[in-house]
Amino acid sequence: MSATLAPLRHRPFRHLFIATTANLLGSGVAPIALAFAVLDATGSVGSLGLVVGAHSLTSILFLLYGGVLADRLPRGPLLVGSSVVSAASQAVIAALVLTHSAVIPLLMMLAAVNGAASSCYQPAAQALLPQTVPAESRRAALALSRIASSSAMIVGASLGGVLVATIGPGWGLAVDAASFALAAASFALIRVQVAPPAPSPGLVHELRIGWQEFTSRSWVWVIVVAFCFLNAGVTASFTVLGPAVADTTGIGRSGWGLVVAAGSLGAVVGGVLSLSWRPRRAILVGCALMGLTASTPLLLALAPNTWALVVANFVAGVGIEQAGVAWYSTLNEQIPEDRLARVYAYDDLGSFLAVPLAQFAAGPAVLLLGLQATLYAAAALILLATLAMVATPSVRALVPKPAEPLPAAEDRVPG
Repeated sequence: MSATLAPLRHRPFRHLFIATTANLLGSGVAPIALAFAVLDATGSVGSLGLVVGAHSLTSILFLLYGGVLADRLPRGPLLVGSSVVSAASQAVIAALVLTHSAVIPLLMMLAAVNGAASSCYQPAAQALLPQTVPAESRRAALALSRIASSSAMIVGASLGGVLVATIGPGWGLAVDAASFALAAASFALIRVQVAPPAPSPGLVHELRIGWQEFTSRSWVWVIVVAFCFLNAGVTASFTVLGPAVADTTGIGRSGWGLVVAAGSLGAVVGGVLSLSWRPRRAILVGCALMGLTASTPLLLALAPNTWALVVANFVAGVGIEQAGVAWYSTLNEQIPEDRLARVYAYDDLGSFLAVPLAQFAAGPAVLLLGLQATLYAAAALILLATLAMVATPSVRALVPKPAEPLPAAEDRVPG
C-alpha cells in the first residue's frame, strides 16, 4: 500500500472513511434537490431561504453543546445517533415531496430537526479522525479523507442534478436519507481506545475551557471571524441565488449540478496537491486562495454561462481545499486532543454564524435590490473577508509545525 493510502490499513479509519464519504455523497445531492423541491412547490426565492435557513440556524444554535458532547461522550456512538436522526428527517421530507404534500412550515420544521442533529457531526467527526490513526499518519489521513469526501460531493452533486432534471427532487432527498443510514451503520463499527474523560464540572465550565483554547491564539479567531462573513456570501450564492439564476437562464438544473460538482472536483485536485505541496505559510496561502470563491457570484451576475461557472468553481475548489487542509492540520497539531472538539465547535459556530441570516435575507434582498446587485454584494463580502485575513499580522506570521515523518519503509504494509 502506498504512503498516500497507508491510513486505510487501520480499521477504525476505514470505517470512519466509509461513513463520512457516504454522508457527503448524500449531502452533495441534498442542497440541489431541496432547492428545486421548494422552488417547484412555491416558485419563491424567499421560501427557499426560509427552509435552508431553518437548517442552518438550528445547526449553529446547538453547535457548542454538540462540541461539548463530542469531547465528553464516545464519538462513534454520538455520530451514529446524529446520522440516524438525520436519515429519518430527510426520509420524511422526501416522502412529503414525492407525495406532493410538502408545505413550507413543515419543511422548515424538518430541516430544523436535521440541522440540530448535524450539530454534533462536524466537531465529533473531525475530533475522531486523529484517534483512528497513529500520529505520523494523521496528515495523510486528513488529506485522504478530504479527497474522498470531495469526490463523494462530485458524484452527489452530479447525481442530484440528474435526478432533479429527470425524475424529480424527491428522489434526490431519498438518496440523502439512505446515505445517512449507511453512515450510521459504518460509524457503529468504529472502535478506538481512548482515556475516559475526567469528571465534568458542568457545561458552562467546559465551554469556558474551550473558549480559552479558541481565543488564546489570535490567528484562530481572526480567521473564524473572517469566515463568518465569507461563508455568508458563498452560502447565499450557492443555496439560494445560484439555483434562482439557473432556473431562469440557460444553465438549467442539470447545469447547476455540474457547477456544484466542479467545485468538489477542484477540491479533489487540491487535496491531491496538498499531499505533496505544503507551503511554509500554508495558512496565509489558503486564506488568500479563498478569494477565488468570489468568482461564482460575479459570473452569475455578469455572464451566467454554465462552462465559465464550471471552470471558475473548479479553480475555487482547488483553493478551498488548500485552505481546509492547512487549517485542520494546524488545529490538530496545536490544540490538545481532549479539547479539540470544543474548538471545532467554536470554529463552526463563528464560521457559520451569519449563514442563516444570509439565507433568510437573500429573498428580501433580491426584491429590494434585484438579483444582480445581491450577487455583487455577496462577491464583495467574500473579497473583503479575504483581504482582512491576509492583512492580519498573526495570520501572515504563522508557520505550522513540521509535518510528522511517514512510517519507515519496513513498517509500511506492502502492496
